[in-house]
Amino acid sequence: MSNSPEAQLALLGDEVARLRAAVGAVLVGQRDALDGVLTCLLTGGHALLEGVPGVGKTLLVRTVAAALSLSYARIQFTPDLMPADIVGTTLLLEENGTRARSFGFERGPVFAHVVLADEVNRATPKTQSALLEVMQEHTVTVARTTHTLEEPFCVLATQNPLEMEGTYPLPEAQLDRFLLKLQVDFPSHDELHAILERTTGAPPPPVAPVWPRERVLALREVVRAIAVPRPVQDYVVRLVEATHPDRARGLPRITRFVRYGASPRGAQALLVAAKVRAALAGRFAIACGDVRASLHAALRHRLILGFEGQAEGIAADALLDDVSAAVPEEA
Repeated sequence: MSNSPEAQLALLGDEVARLRAAVGAVLVGQRDALDGVLTCLLTGGHALLEGVPGVGKTLLVRTVAAALSLSYARIQFTPDLMPADIVGTTLLLEENGTRARSFGFERGPVFAHVVLADEVNRATPKTQSALLEVMQEHTVTVARTTHTLEEPFCVLATQNPLEMEGTYPLPEAQLDRFLLKLQVDFPSHDELHAILERTTGAPPPPVAPVWPRERVLALREVVRAIAVPRPVQDYVVRLVEATHPDRARGLPRITRFVRYGASPRGAQALLVAAKVRAALAGRFAIACGDVRASLHAALRHRLILGFEGQAEGIAADALLDDVSAAVPEEA
């Protein structure tokens, strides 16, 4: 196999089709969420998955990890979870058969390729911060020793939008660390039938690996090589600027309800998500349509609403619909 980006991209369409088929044999629906998780793996980012209990968030993450030959760890976040329970700690170890003792580092569950942080908003801010530091640095430092995590490393955090009692919502600055926020929706009528047929009879076969780990890393280079025409980059800039109330010309709801718009990191997320979308379609350059399709997942968690917006329950997706409709593709 040639290592050129062109040759790698030519094979990607069939590979993605096989991956979707492997995941689809276990998980019903959730195509957008699957593509969002794949986007994070191919860009080195992380995702926040939001949905009511029982819609398949855990199953999605576990199945994707198995299909991509990646190690998987699940951390159930609770108020009594400590940072050491995530990253690991130094212990006094005794060698087998001897009385010799020495200090050794016991790795925590974060040392996996794909980490599911289940109900991340149930842990205290101190524990949340420990995870978010690992997400940013891809390293763990304990007792003055730095341990580097093996790539790819991706954190997929879940939260329940309904149950807020006893939770510690992530601050805006920490939400901004997530590349995408993915909505895992309730299944349709037909999908609910399919779920019952698959899960109440014989157990499904285990997921067969579709890609090796090395392929995920190689495709990261392919994604970075996707071209970005200047007019498309300008479209990204104008979309992000339009989320700010002081620059949102002709967008009364942005001016009225938004206190602060998307950050420059949001512009980066929007652009790299569009790159993955173009790559999955077999194209060597992104188009404005790729940007528009990635807008909600990349920016919905980056809009900071003012008091009036919160009081009226304005949805970030509705505001982003306004932005998408008002900002033309050509300046």
